Amino acid sequence: MKFTVEAVCISGEKGVQKHEVPRIVLRQGHGIEGDAHAGPWHRQVSLLAGEAVDTMKARGLELAAGAFGENIVTRGVDWTRASVGEIIEIDDVSLEITQIGKECHSRCAIYYAAGDCIMPRQGIFTKVLKGGTIHAQSSGDYHIG
Repeated sequence: MKFTVEAVCISGEKGVQKHEVPRIVLRQGHGIEGDAHAGPWHRQVSLLAGEAVDTMKARGLELAAGAFGENIVTRGVDWTRASVGEIIEIDDVSLEITQIGKECHSRCAIYYAAGDCIMPRQGIFTKVLKGGTIHAQSSGDYHIG
């Protein structure tokens, strides 16, 4: 399934909204340079469908890319059909899905700023198998199943 990258975002702190940047540099086994979630663990990079964000915008919320703490906003793929272990390719970068959704133990700054957080239900978390650079309008490929 082909898709495009709508935006790429980073933050220096966990639990806050991320801000859009022109490009992100991903390192194998580490994550995104300059992002708080980088490191040797299973949630190095997060993805969220732009269509899911559109649903929230339809409720009257004004949301910028990164509002839900996502690193990569995509367009044209339904992440609710994804499975752990599947591979996502974006340009020369390879990501492995390690977690779908997440449990939030408390309401973070994202929840209070956006009025809800869709990452626990619709976010995809990955680790970097092959590093490289991703920018808005990068092309991606994902094989469901």
